[in-house]
Amino acid sequence: MNEYIFLMFGDAADAGMADDGALWDAYISRLQASGQFDGGSAIGAGLRCRKGSDTQPAPPGCTGFIRLRAESLAAAQALLAGNPVYEAGGTVEVRELPHT
Repeated sequence: MNEYIFLMFGDAADAGMADDGALWDAYISRLQASGQFDGGSAIGAGLRCRKGSDTQPAPPGCTGFIRLRAESLAAAQALLAGNPVYEAGGTVEVRELPHT
């Protein structure tokens, strides 16, 4: 099984829905029950660092991540159903994590 990460962004048309704790609880519970959930978290403020230049506050954008397992990119994409950010019209980037 492959590993994937969902990167959620703060651009949902319905911010209330995207941040609804009950919707998140239901979605995470469903992923946990599937056995494919490997963790996740909201992402707070941070810094953008580059050697040789000034440190800058990280720009707004990515607000959280979910790590999971799926057979394929299409199977991972199917797991977006019920994701509050996705369902609220926001962006969720789905990326495969390379095997190391």
